[in-house]
Amino acid sequence: MSHPASFSTGRDPLPDHEQKRAALGYLNEAWAEARHDGVDGDCLAQASLFAAFAELVATYGEDAVAKFAEGLAARIRNAEFSIQLAKQ
Repeated sequence: MSHPASFSTGRDPLPDHEQKRAALGYLNEAWAEARHDGVDGDCLAQASLFAAFAELVATYGEDAVAKFAEGLAARIRNAEFSIQLAKQ
């Protein structure tokens, strides 16, 4: 498996935005590999959400993550997670 971004081995961690970009690259690669192996997109999405929320709960606790999740409905309705297809 190739790595979409290389991390520096020095003492300074990558800036947050670069870590997020690298993380998204890793996730996109894993997602593509799973789809290639026949895993359904809906199953991937649900497993990804479970893994993401489990990590957030482990990091911040149930109350903080529940508060974060309360705002997701409005963000979804505001199309923050919609991918716009280019019109030709």
